[in-house]
Order: sequence, then C-alpha cells, then structure tokens
Amino acid sequence: MLKELGFGKGINLGGWMSQCDYSKDRLDHFITEEDFKVIADWGMDHVRIPVDYNVIQKPDGALIEEGFDRIDRAIGWCEKNGLKTVLDLHKTMGFSFDREEGEGGFFESGRYQEFFYALWEAFAARYGKLWDHVAFELLNEVTEENYLAPWMKIAKECVRRIRVHAPKTAVLLGSYHHNGAREVQFLDPPFDQRVVYNFHCYEPLKFTHQGAHWDTGLNREDRFSFLESGASEEYFEELFSTAIEKAEKEGAELYCGEYGVIDIVPTKEALPWFKAIHAVFEKHGISRAVWSYRRMDFGLADARWDADRDELLKYL
Repeated sequence: MLKELGFGKGINLGGWMSQCDYSKDRLDHFITEEDFKVIADWGMDHVRIPVDYNVIQKPDGALIEEGFDRIDRAIGWCEKNGLKTVLDLHKTMGFSFDREEGEGGFFESGRYQEFFYALWEAFAARYGKLWDHVAFELLNEVTEENYLAPWMKIAKECVRRIRVHAPKTAVLLGSYHHNGAREVQFLDPPFDQRVVYNFHCYEPLKFTHQGAHWDTGLNREDRFSFLESGASEEYFEELFSTAIEKAEKEGAELYCGEYGVIDIVPTKEALPWFKAIHAVFEKHGISRAVWSYRRMDFGLADARWDADRDELLKYL
C-alpha cells in the first residue's frame, strides 16, 4: 500500500517540531521551504515529520491552532515538491521514548489516553482527505515490553477513532523496544487492511551509536568499524526475518521509520552499513525514512557528507 502510494524512500525532519527548544526561531528556521526542494532533488519521495504533542496541544488538552498551521505549511511544501508526508507523533502527554523528557503515566492514565485520541482525531479530521499523500504514525518508539498489551488496546481504539474521519489513510504501528525489528512479531494482527507494521533500525548499536553523548553505555573512546560491528546483508536479513515473516503471515506491509549512523563515524565507514541495509530493504520491498536530514547527530545535509553524499544517496 505505501509503495503503491509512492512512499518508498524518505528522510526524517528530526529536531524541527520535536526534540528541540520549541522556540519560534527553531520552529520558523530549522527547516524551511527550500529544504523540501533539496530533499526532492536528492531523489527522496517522502519526509517523516516528528511532532511533539506540546507543539499542537496545551497541558489542558486544548489544541494549538498555530501548531497545526505549521504542519499545514509543511504538507503544502511537500505537495509543491512532489513529496509525500508521514506525520509521526514523537511524544504524547505522559510518554516519551526519552526518559529525560520526564513524561510518564500514559499507559495507565485514561486522561492522557483521551488527549492522545483527541490529537489523532484532529489529525484525521484535518488530513484524512489527503490519504493518498499523508500517512499517520501513531507513536514513536514504545519502550518497555510491559507496555505492549496496553499499547495494543490503545492503538486499536485510536485507529477506530481515526477511521471516522480518515478511512483510507495508512496508519503505521510499531512494537516495543524502541520499535525493534525483532519485536514486530509480537504485534496484534492489523486492525484493518491499511495498518502498516513499523520498525526502526540502528543495529548494531555499538556501531551506529558509538560515542553517543546521551548513552553512558557507549564510551566516546570506543570505536567500531563496520567490519568489527558484524553488520552485513546477512546480518540485516536475520535481524528483519521475523518481522518479514509476521508481515507475510498477516498480509501487512513493513516500513522502517528510522535508521542511520551517528556523525562520529567517518562517512567512508558509514557507507558500507547503508549499502548493506539498503540491499535488504530493496530485496523485501520495505519502505523507509533515514534519520535525519539536518544535525541531530545524524545529519545527512551536514558538511561532513559533502564529499560522499552522491554515493550515499544510492543507498537510501
């Protein structure tokens, strides 16, 4: 379905309406209309836009029209440049994949869940008619295994409410362990034929996240080359195998909403990783969006990629 709609290879606009200081300067200038032209010129066919709830929803649950206006403009820039859009709710009231955000209680709180439903009902009412070029990703990176059962109940109810306004829109659904590929197998059968299984891939983490400043378990002094990491086409075939089997069993499609290599890794060492994962995506018809367009420790528009970007673009 995503492939048929033209969602093949995309790029994330991380750090724009999510994981930022939310200042007017950030929201107005971190990503601009010109960036959408660049992305299209790179041969991408869609963007994934992470959005934190506080850009579009107040603490009392009221919606922020200015935030929705920003999303309207972004979708318009996509249309102008022949790009599709995945709207990703990156943080909802009461839950973030990042513990440092201080969000908690979503999976236990009916109030927080109603705020979540209200956001998606608003998205569906506003963008459901754009189903052929706007897809919805319910929530970024559920973390703990014990959240899976309540998450399946919440997601099912959310899809039911979305369908009132957006019966044709593709809805992306991920599992726990930060949308782990191996955890796709534990998802419920799709709630309808337009639900897509979603996963993220930064494996092997010791390679893609080496020296990450936010992860104390990955020392900045440690360095792993691509060969030392153990990554290869065979590695990704095995990693994705249960997700592929689950999708085939359920008649569902797979989408990889995030993948990438930290900017500490030299570009020449990152290229073989991208080449290997790209080969497996292509073999199994998996649509995807690389992380991320600018900065955010993974930026592909950053100057470090200037000498090797043309080569990289072959493997996205």
